[in-house]
Amino acid sequence: MMNKLDAALNFHQTALRVRNERQELLASNIANADTPQYKARDLDFKSAMQAALQPNPATGKTNSNGPLQQTNAAHLNGSGSNGYVGAAGDPLFRSVVQGSADGNTVDMDVERNAYVDNGIRYEASLTMIGGQIKKMLSAINGQQ
Repeated sequence: MMNKLDAALNFHQTALRVRNERQELLASNIANADTPQYKARDLDFKSAMQAALQPNPATGKTNSNGPLQQTNAAHLNGSGSNGYVGAAGDPLFRSVVQGSADGNTVDMDVERNAYVDNGIRYEASLTMIGGQIKKMLSAINGQQ
């Protein structure tokens, strides 16, 4: 019974952890918008989730509580997807859209949009977890 409960909540737990890590990176980008030579970083959420949900060969369990794993050897060659450059699941450097004189790659419009979007998705995950817990409590209490 406990394994089913863990499995039911594992996906959302992992999503919240990855969203939180992404939110911290985006906040750091915003805070360093005026720092010379600062390179904007982000997570490719899809790759990070896939890596976190991959079973660990040693234990057979997902990596949701451990470091994110690389999902594809091609990700190391710097040809990341969605404007990211770096290894899948790790904080990535956003490719430069418009250069600046001081070498800073933070685009405040991009950062603010990503920050708000990620926050909304974080709240949605919390709402989904709350709904799952309500359903489980209803089932335990024998309510419809």
